Amino acid sequence: MRELKELKKVEKFADQCMKCGFCAYFCPVYQEEHVETGLARGKNYLTKLVLRGEQEFTKEMGEIIGKCLLCKRCVVNCPAKAQIDRVVVGARAQMVKDKGLPFIKNFAFRKVMSNRKAFGRYVKLASKFQWLFPKGEGNIRHLPDFMKALGQGRHIPAIAKVFLRDQVKEVNKPQTGEQPKMRVGYFMGCATDFIYPEIGLKLIDFLTKRGVEVVVPKEQNCCGAAIYFSGDMETGRMLAADNIKAFKDLDYILTACGTCSSTLKDYKVYLPDNEEQQKAYDEFAKKIKDVTEFVVDVLKLGPEDFKLKKEFEGKTATWHDPCHLVRYQNIKEQPRQILKSLKGLKYVEMPNADMCCGMGGSFSVYHYDLTKKIADKKMDGIKATGADIVVTACPGCMINLIDNVARSKMPQRVHHILELME
Repeated sequence: MRELKELKKVEKFADQCMKCGFCAYFCPVYQEEHVETGLARGKNYLTKLVLRGEQEFTKEMGEIIGKCLLCKRCVVNCPAKAQIDRVVVGARAQMVKDKGLPFIKNFAFRKVMSNRKAFGRYVKLASKFQWLFPKGEGNIRHLPDFMKALGQGRHIPAIAKVFLRDQVKEVNKPQTGEQPKMRVGYFMGCATDFIYPEIGLKLIDFLTKRGVEVVVPKEQNCCGAAIYFSGDMETGRMLAADNIKAFKDLDYILTACGTCSSTLKDYKVYLPDNEEQQKAYDEFAKKIKDVTEFVVDVLKLGPEDFKLKKEFEGKTATWHDPCHLVRYQNIKEQPRQILKSLKGLKYVEMPNADMCCGMGGSFSVYHYDLTKKIADKKMDGIKATGADIVVTACPGCMINLIDNVARSKMPQRVHHILELME
């Protein structure tokens, strides 16, 4: 009988499912398609068939296991707390072990995204072709019809003219001139580095003005979310080793991306293959903080420390909870506390603020029509607030919200929470 190492790791989580179907009410995919295999229960059942030797991994099953946002709405609302996210990722990992990666993912993950310099070169090359895409408002581009593989009609932000890594020093001393309160590492993340460098610059400026030394290691690599959530654990562990080495001897490691902070913390959850790795990932996770979590819970900044930029005075803002922030890390109140501290800004809570926007990383590339249907519910929530600004803390969510706000011809603007602060 063939070895099912990756599935054996998650067998205990598969056994948690009571088959009650309560997840149907919360699953964004099931709510649109009403197909049992779109549901956590259905995916779990198929995985258990493979574990029992009654089912082989097929192309069709790969598509079923792939059609999951990993938003964890099923997990947090499950009466048995069945960790179906672990089951789905384990099934993907077993498929990669058995069948290998598809050509495009193999090239993207192992030749491009795992090599930071190569990744930068490919993105720089892609930026040379931006003139082919119709220009929207601001720095938004509209993908033409021939870009069907990336989502026909999608609106995307333009690639930055200068990447963040080329704008920052490796060591950024406190602007106060005093001895640093602490030394923190800044994990840039791919989207902030290549698309939204202004967010990274804002983070460094904000913290150095408050006596924190910010170190930006040049050796840091991709967090690996798209890679190990697709089942490529081998490359995921390589990236983890790179990042642990790059960020040693620091008090904390910060990021302004909910997906990145979650992914770095969760190396310990998804990646360990032995006790040594488990110990290393556990120690690394203790230092990871989302920037909203850090300034509220560690620096303990008060309302007087948060100043609203003048361009946002008199505006109404609402908050979108990224899945990787609210459910993976239980970070919910900290960003709201910051927004409510900004004098001159009116805050309005969005209905179902924690509902997934439909991005899910590469999910929105392979299932763009489904992403749009899921995002329509988020757009309804935004409209209900009457807000001028949609605020979040995940560049991936920002990209999807910008796309769908533009597609829906809505007047709202989407911003990272750091962009609102003076």
